[in-house]
Amino acid sequence: MRHSVASCAAAGGLTGDRLDDFVVAVNELLTNAVRHGGGTGRVAVWAEDGGVVCEVSDSGRGLPAERAEPVVRPAVNTPGGWGLWLAEELTDTFDIVTGGDGTTVRVSSRTSLSQP
Repeated sequence: MRHSVASCAAAGGLTGDRLDDFVVAVNELLTNAVRHGGGTGRVAVWAEDGGVVCEVSDSGRGLPAERAEPVVRPAVNTPGGWGLWLAEELTDTFDIVTGGDGTTVRVSSRTSLSQP
């Protein structure tokens, strides 16, 4: 999956560290979807308005209120729970919608840092 996301994001214009960060962020979201969201997930990647967008969805029970936005950095000694925080830190936008029918996280990164 990482190779497919990297290929799509590169085709959309991401390069270098921004591409690497985007792929790590999406990998964290995919891992969460499989691990916590019922064992499967859906992913879509597309180019849009000078950036690359990825949406990862699952059909799990949804996140408890304390795990949804705003995402808080876990304590340093916490062995897990870093995925959402990393995804938010490594991308330019981060949106999460969660409920009893599952969770959808959308992230995006601009292809150029000079863009607003």
